[in-house]
Amino acid sequence: MLEISGKTNLLEQKSYKYSLQDVAEPNLHRDIYTYGSVPKVAFNHRRVPMNMPEEIWITDTSLRDGQQSVEPYSVDQIVNIYKLLSKLGGPYGIIRQTEFFVYSKKDRLAVEKCMEQDLKFPEITSWIRANKEDFRLVRELGIKETGVLVSCSDYHIFKKMKMTRQQVLDHYLGVIKDAFEAGVVPRCHLEDITRADFYGFVVPFVNELQNLSKEAGIPVKIRACDTMGYGIPFTEAAMPRSVAGIIYGLQHYSDVPSECLEWHGHNDFYKAVANASTAWLYGACAVNCSLLGIGERTGNIPLEAMVFEYASLRGSMDGMDPTVITEIAEFFKKDIGYDIPVMTPFVGQSFNSTRAGIHADGLLKDAEIYTIFDTEKLLNRKATVEVSKTTGLAGIAYWINCHYNLSGEDQVAKTDPLVVTLKAWVDEQYEQERQTVMSEKELEEKINQLAPGRFAV
Repeated sequence: MLEISGKTNLLEQKSYKYSLQDVAEPNLHRDIYTYGSVPKVAFNHRRVPMNMPEEIWITDTSLRDGQQSVEPYSVDQIVNIYKLLSKLGGPYGIIRQTEFFVYSKKDRLAVEKCMEQDLKFPEITSWIRANKEDFRLVRELGIKETGVLVSCSDYHIFKKMKMTRQQVLDHYLGVIKDAFEAGVVPRCHLEDITRADFYGFVVPFVNELQNLSKEAGIPVKIRACDTMGYGIPFTEAAMPRSVAGIIYGLQHYSDVPSECLEWHGHNDFYKAVANASTAWLYGACAVNCSLLGIGERTGNIPLEAMVFEYASLRGSMDGMDPTVITEIAEFFKKDIGYDIPVMTPFVGQSFNSTRAGIHADGLLKDAEIYTIFDTEKLLNRKATVEVSKTTGLAGIAYWINCHYNLSGEDQVAKTDPLVVTLKAWVDEQYEQERQTVMSEKELEEKINQLAPGRFAV
């Protein structure tokens, strides 16, 4: 049967209505996922159209998936994280939602305290076990939307849940009916979608969800969860690992609108950010992230990374304040005690720092030569130099100018006698087989010894 598509305004075949394949044995995609070897990337040379939505946004799971991977946050810490997310996301809600646990008394108190902030964005949602009592709890708290776990690969259906596809489908549909009866928007977390039988289970299941949604008059949201980080952003990659294919398939075969479609990825194979951007480009409005990428195993999509991905794709921050990313990093380090790896992009201590003399020489002449963008403007962090064996005269001069906030005629050049003498002293330390970077305190003390009173911190 041919029908005019509301998306493309073209005649399209509508006969691709996939039915549930209730198989006797699980489809574990053993040609791709052989447990004793690295998962394979297969290609089928099929291209799907790029389909960037009119609006795209970020959702946050720092207080749900993120909090599962660190020491529990206090209520005050949760409130502060929530306020920082709002400040970063700006007045237009580019950080649209964040999700909370509601199991314990402490969880519910944190939700209530965040609600008291009366912030428009991010909207507070929840994540619950799939039962009627929890749906009622969500509604009583005044939360309009909740995440519900609906694992969709045969690894989970057969091996973990010990059910057949038909049994698990019936179970999930019953759960979603309970959500609709409670007047709550269900956000279905399709766990492990990159190992699922997409046409044999995922598409038929989502089609049934869409039917229930129409009957209830309540939208259903679909979160495609790349639980193990298997997603592939490459054009013409084959299912079930193709991010573009998954997003296209959910839209084309299950009629999921972009605003109800969200991508949630993990970073096991270093592809979390690329996969999230691919999801945006091919039709998902939302990508689900966590601050600093904190999450299960290798972590979630780093939220701060997607702030810059958004700006690079849209050409604007659209009201987001990226300097808040530095505030967030400081909060996690000082208030929570989280140890951020020093080379982490945008938030690590050394992300815009160099120890190489040749790079430092470029920084001394023009910071743009060796910095990714104006980090002082966008992140409230100057490019820096760490003084070590390879720093050189230019690096020491740059360190002095930055550390003492010198500008214009007050700046020291690499030919300054102080710089030359200080470099000789630094070289001597490393000749004696020193291994560590020079500390601020050591350099300050030596400068005060060589040029007492010349600079004030």
